[in-house]
Amino acid sequence: MTDPKKTFLVCDCERTMPLDFKGLAAACGGHAVAAATHLCRSQIEEFERLAGKAGTAGGALVVACTQEAPLFLETLEEMEEAGGAAPEVAPEVAFVNIRERAGWSAEAARATPKIAALLAEAALDVPDARSVTLSSEGVLLVLGRDGRALDAARQVAERLDTTVILDLPDGRDLDVLPPRLTEAPVFRGRPRAATGHLGAFQVTVADFAPADASARGRLTFGAATGSGRSQCDLILDLRGGTPLFAAPEKRDGYFNPDPGDPVAVQKALFALTDLVGEFDKPRYVDFQEKLCAHSRSGLTGCTRCIDLCPTGAITPARPGAAEHVAIDPYVCAGCGSCAGACPTGAAAYALPPAGFVLTRLRTVLGAYHGAGGEGAVLLVHDTAHGDALIDAMARTGRGLPARVIPFAVNEVTQLGLDALLAAVAHGAERVVILASPRKADETAGLAAQADLAEAILTGLGYAGGRFEIRAEDDPEALEAHLYGLAPRGEADRATFLARGGKRDAVNLILRHLHQHAPTPVDLLPLPAGAPFGSLTVNVDGCTLCLSCVGACPTSALRDNPDKPQLRFIEAACVQCGLCRVTCPEKVIALDPRLNFTDAARNPRTIKEEEPFECIRCGKPFGARSTIEKIQSKLQSNPMFANPGALDRLKMCDDCRVIDMMEEPNQPFAHKDRPLPRTTDDYLREREELRRQARAAEEAREKKPH
Repeated sequence: MTDPKKTFLVCDCERTMPLDFKGLAAACGGHAVAAATHLCRSQIEEFERLAGKAGTAGGALVVACTQEAPLFLETLEEMEEAGGAAPEVAPEVAFVNIRERAGWSAEAARATPKIAALLAEAALDVPDARSVTLSSEGVLLVLGRDGRALDAARQVAERLDTTVILDLPDGRDLDVLPPRLTEAPVFRGRPRAATGHLGAFQVTVADFAPADASARGRLTFGAATGSGRSQCDLILDLRGGTPLFAAPEKRDGYFNPDPGDPVAVQKALFALTDLVGEFDKPRYVDFQEKLCAHSRSGLTGCTRCIDLCPTGAITPARPGAAEHVAIDPYVCAGCGSCAGACPTGAAAYALPPAGFVLTRLRTVLGAYHGAGGEGAVLLVHDTAHGDALIDAMARTGRGLPARVIPFAVNEVTQLGLDALLAAVAHGAERVVILASPRKADETAGLAAQADLAEAILTGLGYAGGRFEIRAEDDPEALEAHLYGLAPRGEADRATFLARGGKRDAVNLILRHLHQHAPTPVDLLPLPAGAPFGSLTVNVDGCTLCLSCVGACPTSALRDNPDKPQLRFIEAACVQCGLCRVTCPEKVIALDPRLNFTDAARNPRTIKEEEPFECIRCGKPFGARSTIEKIQSKLQSNPMFANPGALDRLKMCDDCRVIDMMEEPNQPFAHKDRPLPRTTDDYLREREELRRQARAAEEAREKKPH
């Protein structure tokens, strides 16, 4: 709540909520709070007045009502059309639900701190989300095993470009009358696999055969013509059984209703007819390749995101030699499990960004405690499932307890260690994560993050049982559970805002929790798979080849350009295991733990040696252990049977080449190259010949006759 120009317009909904307007005004600091009782009807002029005032001042208006949001937006449009009555600048208007989430509750009289927290959250400016565009021309592929596929195709043939493929046993015909009018081509074939997304599906079909045009009493097919691929924009799978895709409900453009459920089939057909044109889909995950710890030099390290992705949207970028993964934004369904589990922050949730979630946590819990709230319980939920349960509790039961603060996210599985620990650091006693039972099988990654957060807190002396994943469909059961939660005690509340990447944010939160821990420890062992830890290196077996340094994606392992040395920064290690699988000597083991001392942030020398000196020129190069290891492995190789060849391993790169050229029997040896002849050479030879001729002439003249 940093923008003083925001105005809160709070309505007690015909006095069905016992609101403390004076308390809210005090809790909202410098923001103006206007009270109303029947804002959407008899007091609509108050909304118009404040909207006009906010628009003229260039401010924003936060209306504490979501049920009548369409009416308020329509009123704004009418004000703009009215001309003179419209504000000079259209105001920013946000809506927040305080009725079902706080005011309609058996503990509504004590809910002022929670309402203040909800208003503070609504005052935040939400970052814009990026999107990708899906394009569909309405090409539909209907898969089936009987006449129901033909009936479905017939219903949408006028609106969609439809093709039917019937998955029938080899040589079998279909005991239905052939269509009088061929509205959609019909084939027999066996779908084997499918890839793609809305607007770009490819289905591999074996034993492809067209329907006979001359079929009379039953639908018959020609001879199979082999295999092929069918390209389409949409798929209606009425085969029953195993779907073409994992998590089929998350694949845009793919529908596989139970063919025995006519209502479900009709709903699918209705949805299909609307999927023609261009559609914007959120880009749920931002990815930074340079931070990815998946692979180096063809060796695999971290696979957390690949293991958790329910849709198969994450794959190695270059199969066989990938150094990072690739996330297909067209297939990604936005569960966020990859972002929650990613140890480096290479995969970061973008709807909204993870940093904004931390800002929301700080704002909500800070406002709650600032208004006098105690024992905060954060109820994390998605809007699709959680809002419906909260609404049911408020209308038919006791509603949410006053200390239970609803915290809506796009998907609960997007939460990672940073958000879970930040909630506790900012004063939440508990974090209850409400999941849909239909998505219970997708919470494995979230459960692992919660278990790790629990292990860290209990290891520092905090009371356990702070994180709970509850898959619930029954509002009465959820309500009873929330009212029965026992206190857990708050941590000393942090006021900082964790900025930077995920790793930086987690380290800042951990330092706060350690400083205020009931029983702080310097070294805290963690379960296997934790993204924090050290390395255990068998120094005697290490040859300082430094392969591990080249493989480390976070530069936790480093060398020294001036001497053979292996150094390690524990705070940078994410326990991806690339160093372990890369090490040719297999002397590295992972040690998951948290080191809260300053030593974890400073380079530690694991092994160092004096450099080996070239036996020919004395130049230092390499490490002695490396040279000796190579020599011991190659001494029995026939290529190094000559002692001189083995000695070259002890030479620097320059001397090694020189020594090879001096070898008498080396294949590249040749005689000295003759010097080129010049004009001077020819003149000198001519003078020499003339001198010799004169000398011979003189000798003849002196010879007696």
